[in-house]
Amino acid sequence: MKKAVLPLLLLCLGSANLSAQKAKVAKKAKTETTTESKDYNKWSVDLGGGFAKASNPMSPGYNIDATNLFSANLGARYMFNTKFGLKVEGYYDVLNNADDTPEFESQVYGVSLQGVANLGRLLEFESWTNRIGLFAHTGVGLARLTNDDVIEDADRLGTFLIGLGGQVRLSNRIALTADFTMLNHFSQQRTWNGGEYLNTELRRKQGFDSTLYHATIGLSIYLGKHEQHADWYVFNADDKIDALDKRIGDLETMMNDSDKDGVPDYLDVEPNTIAGVAVDSKGRNIDKNGNGVPDELESYMDTKDKEVKQTLSAELGDLINGGYVNAYFDFGKDQPNAQSVGGINFLIKYLKENPSSSADVIGYADEVGDSEYNKALSARRAENVKKILVDAGIDGSRLTIKGNGEDTSVNKESAFARQTVRRVTFIIK
Repeated sequence: MKKAVLPLLLLCLGSANLSAQKAKVAKKAKTETTTESKDYNKWSVDLGGGFAKASNPMSPGYNIDATNLFSANLGARYMFNTKFGLKVEGYYDVLNNADDTPEFESQVYGVSLQGVANLGRLLEFESWTNRIGLFAHTGVGLARLTNDDVIEDADRLGTFLIGLGGQVRLSNRIALTADFTMLNHFSQQRTWNGGEYLNTELRRKQGFDSTLYHATIGLSIYLGKHEQHADWYVFNADDKIDALDKRIGDLETMMNDSDKDGVPDYLDVEPNTIAGVAVDSKGRNIDKNGNGVPDELESYMDTKDKEVKQTLSAELGDLINGGYVNAYFDFGKDQPNAQSVGGINFLIKYLKENPSSSADVIGYADEVGDSEYNKALSARRAENVKKILVDAGIDGSRLTIKGNGEDTSVNKESAFARQTVRRVTFIIK
């Protein structure tokens, strides 16, 4: 019974330690959370231009041009989510007289802070279009009314505004906008044409009776590294569920205990030790003299006679041929990782103890990437392992290189499974 168990115990010497790779995958699974807030851009620059039309207050006999073509605005908008946001906007208007009234030209400079509601998302426009949007916005601000011909000091206005705008998405970075906004002012001491309130009746009415209208068209320019902006992003619950399923699957894989040593794979520094060999709290074989042979096995082997060792050597050759001794590689690399030293050292010792034996050195790659590239990568991996063996004293004529390309025996979607096929394995002859 003990002789049957012993060869199996020795395969731990040649098995790759995949702990470094598993740590990377575990970190990635922890940090790559698919939360809605990280899937879209939140900032935009909004600009527009068009018409400005003022109503009350106007001095008697004055009227403003109905097609008063100069109003410009520029704002920065931040969306907290796909439905609500905040906007800071500045605007500039030039007000001119109508043709049948006395001439005047006044200027209005203003700045406002506004709350924004994406009505397109609130009303679920995405159920029938992904090109048209609708926004409502409201807020407060400050403005200055000037008229160089009449007003010596600018009139300072308080502003309350409310507006409604539409959008047409031109691309993921730009949308065409059209907006209509009504601005009500208070604390206004001058009429829009620059005159004073002339009687107590007008002064009694001043307040939110003062109104200015903007009708503009413009652009929303979206900023950020993601593909879509919050204005147009539609959260796909199915994608979220699929991502969570994958994460749960990865966690279940991490909790596997492949070598049945009582240490889960994600904590197991040597996940390929065989049950029966003593390990430490991290799943590592106990090897105090650092010669690559677990102390428990070494003490057992030292007590056996030559015939037993010969039998054991033959059985170990069968284990090597069975693929239990390998060198492993990080993704895209052609040099074995540090945890493969034990497996390569095991083969070196075997070939030195059996000088009549030769070996095929066979490289593999996972399925990620181009097949021709992976074929060449597998050959380079085999060649580099051969060089290590030759540098360790093995005659190169005893070693045959083979690049077998992609190993398709595992699920290519599993990061853990792919680690097991990025390897070089050996066939003893």
